[in-house]
Amino acid sequence: MTTTSIIILLLFAIGASFVQRVSGFGFGIFIMTVLPYLMPSYGESTTLSGLLASVTSLIIVIRMHKYIHWHRLLPILMTFLVVSYFAVKSIEIVGDGTLRRVLGVVLILVSLYFYFLSNKIEVKPTYPIQIGMGTISGAMGGFFGMQGPPAVLYFLASNKTKEEYIANTQCYFLLGNLAMTLYRADSGYLTATVGEAWCYGLLGVVIGTSLGTRVFNKLPVQMLRKVIYIFIGISGLVALLV
Repeated sequence: MTTTSIIILLLFAIGASFVQRVSGFGFGIFIMTVLPYLMPSYGESTTLSGLLASVTSLIIVIRMHKYIHWHRLLPILMTFLVVSYFAVKSIEIVGDGTLRRVLGVVLILVSLYFYFLSNKIEVKPTYPIQIGMGTISGAMGGFFGMQGPPAVLYFLASNKTKEEYIANTQCYFLLGNLAMTLYRADSGYLTATVGEAWCYGLLGVVIGTSLGTRVFNKLPVQMLRKVIYIFIGISGLVALLV
């Protein structure tokens, strides 16, 4: 990698980790705006994004593991693992242009709906809800490296405190990203270039996570919800325009 590419990667890793730590998701959405231009292929871009995001999630899970509720986590996670496998395997077959546009519109509508009606919405950790959200999240993660929004909406509504929310989302993303890395490795996307870039991006992950922790600790729950809904809308614009 060139010096310019390394600097860009470092800065975007800081920004992506900061966003992930404050809102609980968004690493892939943020960093995938630039990785396709830095990496040799789209598959390698999503692989690098997942590996770096896993480090961010691992740091948070280690610190906040006592807040994890497995009965709310396992059904949606298992659904995600199955669906994302087939999505990753389909990247070379299915064109992502049209899918990205549809994804962008859906995310914008969802963000507006939840922003204005969030106080009237109650999502319970039932099996149909978990399977439905896991399916959508798995498809988005496998195709675009953006599995966050569906899972975030579920965990945000089904957890009572921001500590429970962040612990469960990061455990979900950690295990999901590790699984997708195996899927992508099997498809030939885990290359030496990805390994080199991952080493450069680690410093940015540590810096961004540290800065994000300071902001998260001071952020009220209601403000956190608004930040998340706004960022889901931004992610929709990214999917439409990038």
